[in-house]
Amino acid sequence: MDADIARYLDALITAAQRVPGLDPTGAYAAGSVALDAYQPGRSDVDVALTCAAPLPDDTKHALVAALRHESLPCPARGLELVVYTRDAARSGTPAPGFEVELNTGARMDFRATYRPDERPAADGLFWYALDRSILHQSGLTLRGEPAADAFGEIGDDALRALLAEALTWWLAAAPGAEDAVLGACRSLARVRHGVWLDKISAGRRIIADADADPDTDLITRCIAARTGGEPPDGRDARAFQQRVLDEIR
Repeated sequence: MDADIARYLDALITAAQRVPGLDPTGAYAAGSVALDAYQPGRSDVDVALTCAAPLPDDTKHALVAALRHESLPCPARGLELVVYTRDAARSGTPAPGFEVELNTGARMDFRATYRPDERPAADGLFWYALDRSILHQSGLTLRGEPAADAFGEIGDDALRALLAEALTWWLAAAPGAEDAVLGACRSLARVRHGVWLDKISAGRRIIADADADPDTDLITRCIAARTGGEPPDGRDARAFQQRVLDEIR
């Protein structure tokens, strides 16, 4: 793990433990840190905390105040933090189910959401269950019980529905972007092979499915674009996203 990120995560846990009423039962890294794919200057730090019981509003606001970038500077592009009760984390349901969500960083728009019904549907409600599925498989345990025990896996039908929802959102929000294409590869790898991978590894896994997928050149260009290469043609990328959506459906 990147040394700056390791120090930051230790500081984040210490700060969270000092928030009155939070009493965290676990702390877990998700996303690129958990999947060993963190890229300095590009990646976010994704963290999930668990707590024993639903949080009062005062505790939620105190946690946001303690962890926002202005109070605890994040060395990455930004922090994406979600807090769940232990029961919600283990539930294995597709519901968002969070207590509080915080996005903060020098290169990230600030957002604090204090209950799921405050989250705009247009911003996507599928992220949370998908993140919990990733945490179940690959979460990096920082404090508490193992991530595989702390986070429940959702069923195959619900997972496919969430992945289809995510791909539909990406097609509307970022059609043709290389991250969207590689995100589609990650969804496809999860459906075909039953494993969550980071985006670049997922792209390479789908390239390896040569008989099943002819779009190897497109995916190769998307991988190269993440390190400064020429991005793909938007029309080709959008068509690929649509084909992945059709297969997952």
